[in-house]
Amino acid sequence: MTNLSKTQKLVFSSMLMALYIVILYFTQSFSFGAYQIRIATSMYALSYFFPFLVFPLGLANFIANALFGGLGLLDMIGGCAVGIVTTYSIVLIKQGNLNKWLIALPIILVPGLGVSIWLSYLLNLPYTALAMSLCIGQIIPALVGVLLVKTLAPIICKTQKENLV
Repeated sequence: MTNLSKTQKLVFSSMLMALYIVILYFTQSFSFGAYQIRIATSMYALSYFFPFLVFPLGLANFIANALFGGLGLLDMIGGCAVGIVTTYSIVLIKQGNLNKWLIALPIILVPGLGVSIWLSYLLNLPYTALAMSLCIGQIIPALVGVLLVKTLAPIICKTQKENLV
């Protein structure tokens, strides 16, 4: 999978962006606001295998916030930035050959602490309470993301070995 052409990467990225948006559509009742469990962010973990997903997943967040968020340009741009920082942090975990469980940390902390910066302003809520709430809500997507990586790792590694032969 590391030897994908530019076209294949574009198609794969587009499919995952669409999937992110569809997941968010069906989970939007608990994916926005002061208390949120954004299951779609578990897809950020896929950047562990596919570093080229850093920007597409950030863009998917931008589009989803534009379509469903209702909090305007600040939330759209901020969500995009948080998505990019989160996915890039996961790429760094892979490059550092660190334990896969560490993938959970950026999925919890970057959105939890980052999104709270502008949501506390937009929703007129205290930053600390909002950050704690968002971090707690991100635990489930973080665990799903780690399990996704652990489940896909043998399959992707096998595919990569077959491509080398």
